[in-house]
Amino acid sequence: MITLNKIGKTFATAGGPLHAVSSASLTVEQGDIYGLIGFSGAGKSTLLRTINLLERPDEGTVHVDGEELTALPLRELRKRRLAIGMIFQHFNLLNNRNVYDNVSFPLEIAKVPRAERRPRIESCLEMVGLSDKAKAYPAKLSGGQKQRVAIARALAGNPKILLCDEPTSSVDPQTTGSILAALQEINRNLGITIVIVTHEMNVVKAICNKVAVMEHGRIVEKFDLREKHIVPQSPIAQYLFKNEIALEREMEASYA
Repeated sequence: MITLNKIGKTFATAGGPLHAVSSASLTVEQGDIYGLIGFSGAGKSTLLRTINLLERPDEGTVHVDGEELTALPLRELRKRRLAIGMIFQHFNLLNNRNVYDNVSFPLEIAKVPRAERRPRIESCLEMVGLSDKAKAYPAKLSGGQKQRVAIARALAGNPKILLCDEPTSSVDPQTTGSILAALQEINRNLGITIVIVTHEMNVVKAICNKVAVMEHGRIVEKFDLREKHIVPQSPIAQYLFKNEIALEREMEASYA
């Protein structure tokens, strides 16, 4: 479904070149909920944004559904991006549009006829439990409601892939659960492949079946979370997993 091969991305800064991502390779299979985790500045969001080429890598290739996106001209790339929805950390809603029109926006950009837009918008709002907020404006919504509007907007174009950049970092812990539940339902019911960036291990453990740990722009370890025993080797992965491993051992001891 998604193959990143030796991705590299460097930014020019006042302090000199910043190597945000270095030789990162990753394979995401259809139906995965794949987590990218690491501390701030690890390169997670930059790597995520290379999947739909919002950040074009300086090195390496991006393949989606067997097609090399990095080789496409801009016009063709725009068409392929319609199959890749994206959810941002800070919602990125249009404040001068109501909920209905926010969800409509990508369909308008794609020149979908108005008559075809309505059932799709209504279906997406129903999917995220916001049918009753169609006429509300973002200023009147809670953080969790705003993020669910953003999810509905990302689903409007019938994507095969959903990229989520820290989707729960701007909401409270209680709302985090509802956002993650919505993403799980989307994955389960629609078969949409999800790649999610987070710095929170509880998010990864809640919904991901696979995870890659990033540090200083590199992928240092990858795990299949469906395996019963996970033994992280790198210091960063050991730190991120330590609470979960300790809890698992404690539970095993209690049943021994």
